[in-house]
Amino acid sequence: MTMTTSSQSALTWQDGAIPVSTRFDDPYFSLNDGLSETRHVFLAGNDLPARLTPDFHVAELGFGTGLNLLALSLITKTPIRFTSFEAFPLPAADIARALDHFPEARAVADPFLAAWAAGETRFQLGPISVEIILGDARETLAQWPHKANAWFLDGFSPAKNPELWSPEILTQVARHTATGGTFATYTAAGHVRRALQDAGFAVERRPGHGRKRHMSAGILR
Repeated sequence: MTMTTSSQSALTWQDGAIPVSTRFDDPYFSLNDGLSETRHVFLAGNDLPARLTPDFHVAELGFGTGLNLLALSLITKTPIRFTSFEAFPLPAADIARALDHFPEARAVADPFLAAWAAGETRFQLGPISVEIILGDARETLAQWPHKANAWFLDGFSPAKNPELWSPEILTQVARHTATGGTFATYTAAGHVRRALQDAGFAVERRPGHGRKRHMSAGILR
């Protein structure tokens, strides 16, 4: 395994291809095919694309490289909305380098990368109206005026980024979920599942992706 460093974005690169956050000591996507994990956890976990209707709203904690957004764009021609909350945005050059690992996602990424390089946090990606809200989600989510129909909970590992998995944050996720809305996440950590249940979600533990035995998903009744 070889590692190179990007000082600008506080990254190391595993095998020259997979970005790893030095702040959280955690990779930005699964070492076992991140695009496949996105499809298994976040898309299938929220029963997408079957539920997508015009103005459907997907929200996300942890934008990272934008891989989840691009995976979503590959499965919809329906005009929907996507909002992601990100505290530590990556430079466009690092995102492009990361996405080169996934040719299918990289092939549809140019409009996003161009907007991101220009400093735009609101842009159109095919039929998806995108907004990336920068800053600490503990502050920005509480001020968000919308409710999502589906959530991608994709922060770094709860053990390494506990602030993004706190009961307070997950209560705000529930408050900003439409009735019948759903969430999905790669983690099956017990304290995360309990906090989501306490916030009002019916939570299921499901088979995970790759080496991860379990993931979590649920619906707000």
